[in-house]
Amino acid sequence: MAILHANALAVTLSDPLFSNLNLTISKGNRIGLIAQNGAGKSTLLSCLAGDVDQTNGEVTRVRGLRVGYVRQHLPTQALSHTMYDWVLAALPPDQADYESWRVDVVLDDLSVPYELQRSQLAELSGGWQRIAMIAAAWVNEPGLLFLDEPTNHLDLHRISLLEHWLAALPNDLPILMTSHDRAFLDAVTNCTLFLRPEKSRFFALPFSAARAALDEVDMADARRFANDLNKAQQLRKQAAKLKNVGINSGSDLLLTKTKQLTERASKIEAAARPAHKEKYAGDIKLSNSGTHAKALITLNDVTISTPDDRLLYKTGKKWISPGDRVVLLGANGTGKSQMVKLIARALNGEATQIKCAASAIPAYSDQHLRQLSSTETPMSTVTSLFDIGDQRARGVLAGAGVHYRMQDTKIAALSGGQRARLAMLLLRLKNPNFYLLDEPTNHLDIEGQEALENELITRDTSCLLVSHDRHFLRHVGNRFWCIQGQKLEEVDCPDEFLNAEMQAP
Repeated sequence: MAILHANALAVTLSDPLFSNLNLTISKGNRIGLIAQNGAGKSTLLSCLAGDVDQTNGEVTRVRGLRVGYVRQHLPTQALSHTMYDWVLAALPPDQADYESWRVDVVLDDLSVPYELQRSQLAELSGGWQRIAMIAAAWVNEPGLLFLDEPTNHLDLHRISLLEHWLAALPNDLPILMTSHDRAFLDAVTNCTLFLRPEKSRFFALPFSAARAALDEVDMADARRFANDLNKAQQLRKQAAKLKNVGINSGSDLLLTKTKQLTERASKIEAAARPAHKEKYAGDIKLSNSGTHAKALITLNDVTISTPDDRLLYKTGKKWISPGDRVVLLGANGTGKSQMVKLIARALNGEATQIKCAASAIPAYSDQHLRQLSSTETPMSTVTSLFDIGDQRARGVLAGAGVHYRMQDTKIAALSGGQRARLAMLLLRLKNPNFYLLDEPTNHLDIEGQEALENELITRDTSCLLVSHDRHFLRHVGNRFWCIQGQKLEEVDCPDEFLNAEMQAP
């Protein structure tokens, strides 16, 4: 049963985001909405929810449809509320007094500890704030659920809880969600919509299968376009021959046929549509300056501690050699980022307990992109760090997806995807031979994640990375270190750790 239908929907802001979009959401649909950063995913959700007016087309909903909408960002006014009170406020005022039990039920279903329920949202992590938004959207038991990047800020365990929670919702509840987490999409969706400026594509398949089907459709479109152009070219060649014969023989009939062939060629060319090409979002490229050192990093039973000197674990004897892509595995709070920061300090000569090769040239990306100053501009950042001249600086920024009109704008105004691409550009310009990457796929769309994967692998880079993205770490890593108790152990593959983290309580 269809509960929402979009007909010939179009939204144009400074540029057209999408047009002529037809979408039917029926009971039981769990739809993954896929597009590049800035391509209109959030705008489409807001449009379907009735918060944003479309430029063209119409949206029809079944009478009385309640929509639960989890946006990307927590409203500022929520920060002064406790999680419990914020979810309670989502109930209609006339129900809040006698149906507050709904809040207790939904927070329990989402495995929120009691003490966190009574904490102010401003004091909670981004992951718990995300859980609060999901609870507030669901407490009224809507007939349609919109989720905009629901896994943002969630660790693997919380992603697992979210997957199990979604699976436990009524089977006929339709959900439309955006996400850049490919493993999550495969686990929770049964349909996929690839949003495009024109000819958006819908498949009744989860993400990976739908992506393969999309590639086949795009290749078929490319072949059809090439065939159409070839037909038109052949007709024009035949027309040219007939024209010469007609002129030489003085035959009006041949000249008429020449005109007909030319008109047919023009109609074929006018009707031919090129295969879709994704809007350019900026290259992600890395460099690898190389080194002859046998070991870039050597850990000789280094102690990793909290800022107040509480022991987290000891590393034992470990080393990272050229070509090693080491993935650091561990539950939240076990000290992954502490180890990355300690190695970063050692590479800067600030920590002597870790031995670094003299030829090591590091590049470090913090998971919150703190290496970027929000008050600087992309242009001033690049030109202050690298002696490359203004013209080349603007060229490399444009190549990384920071368009000319944004290059002199404060970094705070850039999208998450643009900031992530800028961070990767700064790493590349250092021409390093060792990368420290803490959650590098945060804010990157699927295209960007795939580009980063490809660069790390094909350039045979050396790196230590931390990631909650199961697909990314499985494809990139060729060594795996796992924090187990108070020891750092090397394991053959990440699956045992990932399966343990993903088990529901």
